[in-house]
Amino acid sequence: MVAKKTKEKNNEPLEAKLWKAADTLRKNIDAAEYKHVVLDLIFLKYISDAFEKLYNELKKDPYADLEDKDEYLARNIFYIPKKARWKEIEKHARDL
Repeated sequence: MVAKKTKEKNNEPLEAKLWKAADTLRKNIDAAEYKHVVLDLIFLKYISDAFEKLYNELKKDPYADLEDKDEYLARNIFYIPKKARWKEIEKHARDL
């Protein structure tokens, strides 16, 4: 039964998943304020994906410094400090 529910949830349309996630995040925040939280998270996810892609490319270069901001800025990618990276946020998302 649990496996079936999980499978059904995975087949749920993306719009429904996003709506549920938004409701969970919003809780008691006013809708006018909520949009700022959501837009910030979407922006962070977008720049995190670009950062992660370049980070993985730089790993292949033995002369690259993975934590040098200039490596990323030279390619017009935002440098994201370790504590602010998406994987860290995901890891601590339920800590509150």
